[in-house]
Amino acid sequence: MADYQTIRPSGQTAGVGARSADIDAGLRAHMNKVYGLMSVAMLITALAAWAVAGLAVTDVPSQAVAQIGDHTYLTSFGSAIYMSPLKWVLMFAPLVMVFAFGALIPRLSVAGAQLFFYVFAAAMGISLSSILLVFTGASVVTTFLVTAIAFASLSLYGYTTKKDLSAMGTFLMMGVIGLVVASIINIFLASSALAFAISAIGVLIFAGLTAYDTQSIKNTYLQHAESGDSDWLGKSAIMGALNLYLDFINMFMFLLQFLGDRR
Repeated sequence: MADYQTIRPSGQTAGVGARSADIDAGLRAHMNKVYGLMSVAMLITALAAWAVAGLAVTDVPSQAVAQIGDHTYLTSFGSAIYMSPLKWVLMFAPLVMVFAFGALIPRLSVAGAQLFFYVFAAAMGISLSSILLVFTGASVVTTFLVTAIAFASLSLYGYTTKKDLSAMGTFLMMGVIGLVVASIINIFLASSALAFAISAIGVLIFAGLTAYDTQSIKNTYLQHAESGDSDWLGKSAIMGALNLYLDFINMFMFLLQFLGDRR
């Protein structure tokens, strides 16, 4: 019987080459799933933000509770979510859900984890809906396109570079913690200079995290490619999509401070 590991002219065996090809194909499928999940979550976020903002604002004075601009009024629904203590619940709900997701995912099925991710994306859209009241629609779309181009370039770099980006991880996460602390402090200081610095540093940190997380997703798959654990691979794709989704959203929000035109 012929040995399937016949030596090739290159010095590699046929079996090794076939296994390498299978891993490459699996990696491409895995990354496609990650980007697909992320794209669906982004769409859910955009639709949720648009729907909530549409219900919150009216140009008919008789339906208004409060005026927020020229010929722009808040409905009773808008007043309830933007001018009551409920706004704090909507603001911090996505953050609570992220920590809950990390704790729950080992016990969730792949389908359950995916559903949780999409519910989180909807909650994020509700939380971000107020930006459509603050910034013009055209500037929001423009900033989104700029973010998409930057994200695609940075993610491609993270996927293709031979440079090990793992050393960046600790530094970038410390930067995220610093941003959160500075943002909380600035709620009370209301300093425009500090807000500008936070936005500038935030763009750089999440740009770096986009490349770092992409390489991390790729390397994690390669380390477990031969395990055959479909449950683990499915959850890994969802967590990877969540990380890249958060990188995109945060980079978009920080860029909006520079590129957005306020109403």
